[in-house]
Amino acid sequence: MKKKRVVVGLSGGVDSSVTAYLLKKQGFEVIGLFMKNWHDDSVTISDECPWLDDSNDAMLVADKLNIPFQTVDLSEEYKERIVDYMFNEYEKGRTPNPDVLCNREIKFDVFMKIALSLGADYVATGHYCRKAETTINNKTVYRLLAGKDKNKDQSYFLCQLSQAQLAKTLFPIGELQKSEVREIATQQNLVTADKKDSQGLCFIGKVRLPDFLQQKLKPKTGDIIEIPQSEILIDKVAQINGDKVSFLKAASKKHTYSPQLGKKVGEHHGAHFFTKGQRKGLAVGGTPEPLFVLETDVDKNIIYAGQGKNHPGLLRQGLKVNNDEVHWVREDLTLEPGQELAIQARIRYRQPLEDAKLHQTEKALYVIFENKQTAITEGQFVAWYDGEELLGSGVIS
Repeated sequence: MKKKRVVVGLSGGVDSSVTAYLLKKQGFEVIGLFMKNWHDDSVTISDECPWLDDSNDAMLVADKLNIPFQTVDLSEEYKERIVDYMFNEYEKGRTPNPDVLCNREIKFDVFMKIALSLGADYVATGHYCRKAETTINNKTVYRLLAGKDKNKDQSYFLCQLSQAQLAKTLFPIGELQKSEVREIATQQNLVTADKKDSQGLCFIGKVRLPDFLQQKLKPKTGDIIEIPQSEILIDKVAQINGDKVSFLKAASKKHTYSPQLGKKVGEHHGAHFFTKGQRKGLAVGGTPEPLFVLETDVDKNIIYAGQGKNHPGLLRQGLKVNNDEVHWVREDLTLEPGQELAIQARIRYRQPLEDAKLHQTEKALYVIFENKQTAITEGQFVAWYDGEELLGSGVIS
């Protein structure tokens, strides 16, 4: 029998290196492909050239494993689909998640199409998650499961994948702990064995997001207004007396502020550089408790802040996802208007799963949590699970 061909996204890190090794050991025909996603010198990322180092490491690993290797330049698509989108979102005062987008738009779309054009049966990545299959009505349904290493589980970053993408994907290290992955790399003398995990923007490398944004979004001075806790008014009447949709809207409604509700305590260099729940960077001292960003008004360039991480302005019971931004990995579980589903959900990577309920209405899907959540942020993704299976996700509106 002809060997199945797998294209591995070799990033120059230890996870993708071990992914390639394991697949070769399992008898696949493995090809390594390195994605070059950035070379716009007008937006200087740093003095270092991380992608060059990474590409060299990827090449050394491919050489060691004796597999074909090449580099593909996806910088045009990356700029268009990720970077431009990010700048637009930040300018609107929303906080996008570039890693989720990068997986949806680049790794499992543009990159996957290139891999399939090379005759690949599958694409493999070094993500800490697992794939399983089940049969429903005589049809194969793919399940996306959390990685066995609870500290490294990356299922959240893959929350926008489709059935068609999962059908063609392999996650060989999903069953392993990170320590085991490093051990395998050491045993095989792979150059990436002790390499630190990258902390930068997905595929751009070592860059701090604020530095990156400042290249394109111009600083402009504005006021920081401190809002006392007593000024947070929650629409309790709608929650108690209203119909169900009124309740859902009230529980998901974001707090609104005006300068009259508080006092000016400092200045900032651009509301679009800040995000809800942020503590660092406000540079305002002298308050009994640290200040956190409650809300940003990018139109008026005002940041509203409050003292303490339990400020009621940071807390909300629910959130809304507009219907056109709801995505079901498990399409067979899609809710119809009026239906509900008990799930667990998270609104950011690494957050422990929280008990919640999905409520589908004519226009939107509402996620109502059992416990109030802190810093629910527009533009980020909410992902919902049944135990260790990721069922779907959506953009918080």
